[in-house]
Amino acid sequence: MADSRTYALLADGSTIEIRQACPDDAEAVRKMHTDLSPDNSYFRFFSLSSRAPEREAARVCRPEDDRHLALLALLAGRLVGVATYEVVATPGRAEIAFAVADDMHCRGVATLLLEYLVSAARQRSLTAFEAETLPDNYAMQQVFADAGLRVERRFGDGMLELTFPLPVADSEALDSYLDAVDGRASRAEVASLRPLFRPDSVAVVGAGRRRGSIGREILHNIIAGGYRGALHAVHPSADSIEGIGCVHSVLDLPEAIDVAVIAVPPSQVSETAENCGRRGVRNLVVITSNLAAGGPELLTICRRHGMRLVGPNCFGIAVPGERLNATFAVREPQPGSAGLVMQSGGIGIALFEHFNRLGIGVSSFASVGDKYDVSSNDLLTWWEQDDQTKLAVLYVESFGNPRAFARTARRVGHKMPVLTIVGGRSAAGQRAAASHTAAAATPVVTQEALFGQAGIITTHSIGELVETVAFLSCQPLPAGRRVAIVSNAGGAGVLAADACVDAGLLVASLPAATQQRLAELLPAGAAIAGPVDTTAGVGADTFQDCLEVVAADESVDALLAIAVPTAVADLGAAITSATITKPMAVALLDQADTVRLLPESEPGQAGRLVPAYAYPESAARALGHASRYVRWRGGQRGKFPELHGLDPAAAQTLVSGFLSAQPEGGWLAESDAAQVLASYGIPVIATRVVTSADDAVAAATEFGGPVVLKGEVSGLVHKTDAGAVKLSLRTAGEVSEAYQQLAITFGAELQRVLLQPMLMDGVETLVGVVQEPVFGPLVVFGLGGVATEVLGDHIARLSPLTDADAHDMVSGVRAAPLLTGHRGSPAVDTTRLADILLRVSRLADDLPEVAELDLNPVIARPHDAQVVDVRIRIAPAVSHDPFLRRLR
Repeated sequence: MADSRTYALLADGSTIEIRQACPDDAEAVRKMHTDLSPDNSYFRFFSLSSRAPEREAARVCRPEDDRHLALLALLAGRLVGVATYEVVATPGRAEIAFAVADDMHCRGVATLLLEYLVSAARQRSLTAFEAETLPDNYAMQQVFADAGLRVERRFGDGMLELTFPLPVADSEALDSYLDAVDGRASRAEVASLRPLFRPDSVAVVGAGRRRGSIGREILHNIIAGGYRGALHAVHPSADSIEGIGCVHSVLDLPEAIDVAVIAVPPSQVSETAENCGRRGVRNLVVITSNLAAGGPELLTICRRHGMRLVGPNCFGIAVPGERLNATFAVREPQPGSAGLVMQSGGIGIALFEHFNRLGIGVSSFASVGDKYDVSSNDLLTWWEQDDQTKLAVLYVESFGNPRAFARTARRVGHKMPVLTIVGGRSAAGQRAAASHTAAAATPVVTQEALFGQAGIITTHSIGELVETVAFLSCQPLPAGRRVAIVSNAGGAGVLAADACVDAGLLVASLPAATQQRLAELLPAGAAIAGPVDTTAGVGADTFQDCLEVVAADESVDALLAIAVPTAVADLGAAITSATITKPMAVALLDQADTVRLLPESEPGQAGRLVPAYAYPESAARALGHASRYVRWRGGQRGKFPELHGLDPAAAQTLVSGFLSAQPEGGWLAESDAAQVLASYGIPVIATRVVTSADDAVAAATEFGGPVVLKGEVSGLVHKTDAGAVKLSLRTAGEVSEAYQQLAITFGAELQRVLLQPMLMDGVETLVGVVQEPVFGPLVVFGLGGVATEVLGDHIARLSPLTDADAHDMVSGVRAAPLLTGHRGSPAVDTTRLADILLRVSRLADDLPEVAELDLNPVIARPHDAQVVDVRIRIAPAVSHDPFLRRLR
């Protein structure tokens, strides 16, 4: 394990510490085993020997080595579980064993420890676990059955012998295992968050006597909102504030308060949190900012006492359905179905105001601030099961565990739309985000890759977010991209059509039957093919009839109605009176509000609402977001295909040897880089190392046709720019002269010269990897060659890639027509390009030491794709399992 001590959640939501055993733990380990009941002791040792606990303590607590790992689970400082593996004689295998205190069974201790053993074993390249258990030890067998690992069983000599193959990277077996881990993590997180979002008791610590202080305003909002649970206030001298009795110290609070909201000076936060822990408080919401060095201490206190933490530096939480508004917002949010989690509390409060104006209610809200603990991952998990939230809205500036976030968001996204704003797109925005959250903001390309793979609806402004939420909150999702435009002004219809195309929608062309019906309704000058222009002189009833006719057409998935005010008719009323079951957005060009919700039925009658926008561009953009979300949700999730011809051990040996010689890392020689690629079955063009002009001529003659000479020069990365690449050498004289030019130009710095055949046709593409410090490997694909930086036609995805991800990357660049055949040119082997992307993704996952990988160009031709140039930078890496269940 990279971390010697960490914390995680048990099935009941309680916090448990997991760490490696050491010799000082021997007495605690012996005592825990001694205290086991006779039945549990027999299940563990297969006997009732009185010496077994002492022998087990010695085995468990001996120093760690490559063949032994022992983990301890502690609850509130008490040892409650032990798990070990011991490497056996069979290569790649280890035997596992567990023991759990009698009173801790059925709380997930053994399962959690097994997950940690699996993580450590995979990092150490073990391939399988073995275990022996008695046939009637049903509890242990259930742990193994529920783990999500494939189990092979054999019965012999009165024992049940079990073997668990460990899943390899980027495989269906790993995905299935992680699904099982996700399920356990979700249940544990929900259990831990239940007292936070459905609290029976709340205390406000730092509620001042005067109005205007943050603590007092939070207390006031809780009282004004009509919170129905027990409410307490803590003030050092006041006896009562707003009719609520005060205690003078946190230590005077009743035990087991569900939520304590802390709004005290920074110097008092740690002491206040410690006292809350002593009183058994379950959750802290820390409003205070600028904790500086006190921040880590706050988190340590929360972990030690098993408290979940929202904040610090936040605006609070709100659960309108529970009538709890523990924020200092001006107005109380209304209950509803939109969940909000904001790293910026100010943006959250602004969204409160917009949602209230639109009549969109909130299920729960959390301003997570500096995100020491509770984060967007937790809120997504809560909303997934709360039976209230139908729409999730996020604003996130930094990520703690982005891969876990992506899996969670992808899972939740199949149940409800998840929306976000991408912040920090500019350098100034990056600086502001970093100073705001005390964490490095995520580069926009990485954010967009993460959000795209997870199916998150990405907007670029508060206005765009509100407009999209307005549509999704009240309209059904469109079945497809075909949008029919109906307008009483031709120019507005033209603008709407352009906006729809920009939003990735298709403007519906109406069939003859529908056109005939419209012709019967509209005057002679009307346009009826689509977009429909009714002309400005039509009445409200006619406009309504047109909408209903168009909506009934099977070739239409959604409607965009545009109305320009005239003295002839009130078309707004006509639009909302139309009987339409398909999704519809409206643009009322005289509307002052950028977006509002109109009733779609007569006053006093039940009916859905219709989003009305001031501009057709806004309406089209909202429809476009909804359409893309539907396509993502309906698309195939993708699989991890089995890749053949891999030799990860050979690549790891080469990388480890390089780091042994250069501990700080550096660029691999191109020949070594080619060997790494070969270990993953990535095709590299035939290459010869030549040591003289004559040698080069001989190799060129053997290849036949034009060739390329490349000089490897110490410290030189961009060879073409420096003149270290000589292209299109056709004759022996040209080859000889080019070799001599390289030798003269670079002299003693010239390490070696490589000769390759020159591919004269095909499309130059780029495949690359960058190891993001937090996100892990980011795989990039795009148009390659020397123009790659100028054209900027790239698409990025986070590893691991599925086959669907690889296909989407190849088809998603703007230059995709060059790959599929353009103006008579032949289509290239896109299947081979996708296979290269999958193999590069697997390489990057297996070798975190690969800090950068650049295959440029990869020349794609009709029947193959080959790497022509490769650069790989190696750097020391700390192995980290992003899917291991742990709290921050």
